[in-house]
Amino acid sequence: MASHSMTPKERWLAAIGMQPVDRLPFWPKLSGAYARAQAAPFNGMGVEAIHAWVGSDRHVGIADCVREVRRRTSVATTQEDGVRRTVYRTSHGEMVLECSFDADSQSWHPMRFPVRDLADIRLMTEVFEDLAVELDAEKLQRGRDQAAAIGQGAVTVNNIGESPLMYWVEWLAGVENAHFLLLDHQAEVETLFAAIQRTLVDRTKLLCEHSPADVLYLVENTSTTLISPDQYRAYCLPQVGEHARLIQAAGRILILHMCGHLKALLPDLARIPARAFEAFTSPTLGNTTLLDGRSACPDTCLIGGTNAMLWTRSAAEIIARIEHDLGVLPHHRGIVVTSAGVMPPLCQPETIRQVCEWVKAYPARMDPAV
Repeated sequence: MASHSMTPKERWLAAIGMQPVDRLPFWPKLSGAYARAQAAPFNGMGVEAIHAWVGSDRHVGIADCVREVRRRTSVATTQEDGVRRTVYRTSHGEMVLECSFDADSQSWHPMRFPVRDLADIRLMTEVFEDLAVELDAEKLQRGRDQAAAIGQGAVTVNNIGESPLMYWVEWLAGVENAHFLLLDHQAEVETLFAAIQRTLVDRTKLLCEHSPADVLYLVENTSTTLISPDQYRAYCLPQVGEHARLIQAAGRILILHMCGHLKALLPDLARIPARAFEAFTSPTLGNTTLLDGRSACPDTCLIGGTNAMLWTRSAAEIIARIEHDLGVLPHHRGIVVTSAGVMPPLCQPETIRQVCEWVKAYPARMDPAV
């Protein structure tokens, strides 16, 4: 165990670095939908106030320092009556992404994807080939101010983006059409992937040099329910690895957000020099236990260890499951207990707080040395 009481930031960074901590960090992921689903007084509280009441080790996003620049194309977003339209325009045509707002989850969901055929692939490639990124001094200062205000109270985060294949599946073509188009027009889709990757690498370099955030994220949402292990090895492993090596060389920290089925990918993920995997989701929603992750990736911090269905049960049941899953581990370095994905609103704040207090009192084992 660490010899002194740590701040939340110190605790997070030590866990991410596989170093001893004074206790296991605990972070329930509360979305904007959480408070409004609770009874009073919580339905009148902000997310940060609920975190304070629970006693969370906070994990906070701050402004990044990057702006996008285009010369020949445009991307414009409008919002009206619960529909958000993003129009991608080139001199050869345009495409539209339409998302609908879901009030219960307080989130946007794609309903119409911009890429539907070969012509759209070429148009989207033009959009990304025209894209450049540059330092935004105003956003940089805002991020610095936010980081200073947060101080030791939380670990701070900037998001790089999402690697080309996962972005293609989730936001550009949709799950089914993404695979059909990749099979039918492999060369053209790979050209689009290369254009997306170039812009992401440029973002990574800027963030590595200027970002005041403690950690950088690739929000991958990886799952073998969406892509195959072979596709991951072809279109994610090299691309994510490129970012990871740039970040490692800059002395920065990379976390991969991956909230799906990962078990078949663990040997590949072990090859990526990321410092942590976040939203590491246990069965039955995910398919990977903490022991699976620790066995395959002994030097990587695992952030998660639970699943949404577990958090709909009683505090005693949640604690019993976490206690079992922690108990079979060889040690507890590099473990951050979280809700993995977003905390389900069915879980009451009192339950979260009870679990939090148990995690804080858990006798974590920091040996053997890693």
